[in-house]
Amino acid sequence: MGYKVAVVGATGNVGRAMMDVLDERKFPADEVVALASRRSQGTEVSYGDRTLKCKALDNYDFSDVDICLMSAGSTVSKEWSPKIAAKGAVVIDNSSCWRYDSDVPLIVPEVNADAVAGFRKKGIIANPNCSTAQLVVALKPLHDKAKIKRVVVATYQSVSGAGKEAMDELFSQTKSVFSLEEFEATKFPKRIAFNVIPQIDVFMEDGYTKEEWKMVAETKKILDPKIKLTATCVRVPVFIGHSEAVNIEFEHPITADEARNILRNAPGCLVIDKHEPGGYATPYEAAGEDATYISRIREDGTVENGLSLWCVSDNLRKGAALNAVQIAECLINRKLIEAKRKAA
Repeated sequence: MGYKVAVVGATGNVGRAMMDVLDERKFPADEVVALASRRSQGTEVSYGDRTLKCKALDNYDFSDVDICLMSAGSTVSKEWSPKIAAKGAVVIDNSSCWRYDSDVPLIVPEVNADAVAGFRKKGIIANPNCSTAQLVVALKPLHDKAKIKRVVVATYQSVSGAGKEAMDELFSQTKSVFSLEEFEATKFPKRIAFNVIPQIDVFMEDGYTKEEWKMVAETKKILDPKIKLTATCVRVPVFIGHSEAVNIEFEHPITADEARNILRNAPGCLVIDKHEPGGYATPYEAAGEDATYISRIREDGTVENGLSLWCVSDNLRKGAALNAVQIAECLINRKLIEAKRKAA
């Protein structure tokens, strides 16, 4: 007997990717339900070779749902995740709403799968920010080997991280540049076509943005609270795939060759690192793939026990949809949940 899975926010970029990943990974679901806002009711979304019509979230009965993949933003999650969990479904939420709640585990399965059992406190599991997810996948095996003290990261984040409207804005602005037409920025604070914007999310009092703060707080919660991290998050005119330039300082010695070998054998990592033109991964190659690609691994001679590397991943998949489905698989594989129909 399989599980009943609900996908909330099924019409969005991540919601659609969740449906694709559930099908591709042959998730043991007897039934998948697509849910969205009332205005999107009836919208068709694909699940494998089937087409599902979206049902309205606000009048759906979750009493026979086992797992709810939530990708509808913080406001919706804050209202609905506790209600859905109260019906006995485990909510795996992609928004930032629950990530910093001490009673809600924040999970990247390759990094801290053991913490998933903490879902029982509230019936909710949080998915990290897309830029954090790929970073900790790369950091974890290196931390295990040489203990990370400090990380400096600069991100190059694609527009899909800001939703479908952001992708549309990049597309329309790019066309306007070529046709010499006037255009205005609506989704982003400045033009995104042929430009980079050193701001993601709102500014905080200390001059960092909320996105940068998220990377700090989430890395500490997922990996190790003692790690010091500073980030500069930048939006770039790429449709899908986040890239990160990462500088790491360790407590113990580690060479580039050692790091390369460790990462080659690490779950979720794929090393492409040849010292030649094109011998590295870019977001173009990562789009549609599950791995976190790691390239340009080299020693940093300016600090003791330092490494630099380049890390790329599909933000809609590992950064969101894939990670959520992997968490659900983790619950099942560890026998932490049972299908309600089977239990009955």
